[in-house]
Amino acid sequence: MTKHLAMAAGLVALGAGAALANDTTAVLKTGGLEFTRSADISMEKEVLFISMNEIRVDYVFRNSSDQAIDTLVAFPMPDIEGGPMSDVSSGDQNRDNFLDFTVTQDGAAIEPQLQQRAWANALDVTEQIKAAGVPLLPNSEATQKMVDNLPKETLDQWVADGLVRIDSWDQGNGEETHYIPVWTLKSAYYWRARYEPGVDIKVSHTYKPSVGGTVQPAFLDENREPKGQYYEEYKAKYCVDDAFVRAAQKSLKAMMDGKAYHYESWISYVLTTGANWAGPIKDFTLIVDKGSKDNYVSFCGTGVKKIGPTTFEMKATDFWPEKDLDVLILNYNDPAANPG
Repeated sequence: MTKHLAMAAGLVALGAGAALANDTTAVLKTGGLEFTRSADISMEKEVLFISMNEIRVDYVFRNSSDQAIDTLVAFPMPDIEGGPMSDVSSGDQNRDNFLDFTVTQDGAAIEPQLQQRAWANALDVTEQIKAAGVPLLPNSEATQKMVDNLPKETLDQWVADGLVRIDSWDQGNGEETHYIPVWTLKSAYYWRARYEPGVDIKVSHTYKPSVGGTVQPAFLDENREPKGQYYEEYKAKYCVDDAFVRAAQKSLKAMMDGKAYHYESWISYVLTTGANWAGPIKDFTLIVDKGSKDNYVSFCGTGVKKIGPTTFEMKATDFWPEKDLDVLILNYNDPAANPG
């Protein structure tokens, strides 16, 4: 059974929580490469680097059979759910490649293909949306503009089919009625790869993580105590320890006094896709960068070590990823240094 250890790091005290608040931003789970399960292609090595600005993954794969294997490799993008309450941090949704995904194999850039499908009420509505000339990204400005200009007959049908919902608001010019896209976009980059027998294949990909967060406490109650449902969830999800809790308590008090404090950021990574390859990950390295020496970080891991002013490392051999990875960062914020 994997033992989970928390890392609460940073020389400056203060921390902050998360909670039910309008300024909370949700987080999309992203992960590694997937393909049809194979008994012949193993993951010899994986180095996973996670920060608030970049996720970078370097793999070494090996085909242990005596024949070349051609296979389809995919990188599933996180689902994008439309709707007026969508608060997910997911980059520039006016672009298809909203997380700036790139991939190389043995140093050569690969131009992956992109598959996108839209779903509403458990039905694939992609062609219905395309036929109306509307982009598939539900929350982009272009999509909203084109939906608003659809014929009334089409909009009525889309309301009935669950593609849009009616919403009204007043921005000072009287009440306006809009049709808000509420379908879910499912996307995946994919490409074909050839694995020669007995040859190490190096694959790397990078993208910008979806970083959620909040300035309001969740794992501290109204008395700044670590109690209740959210605290239990944070212990299980991020392995927060007593030192991390004390930092959050000091930060919350500082924030209420108008002094420098920390706010929360969350990064989620689907680590369990590493189990899709033949056997365990033979050589696994995780590096988490908290961004600033004044920040704190907590995540679940075994044998985590500090290897730099802002970086922490976990190494494992014959590693079977049993759960996904969630990283909690308390970011230092000094209102005096950032007025307004």
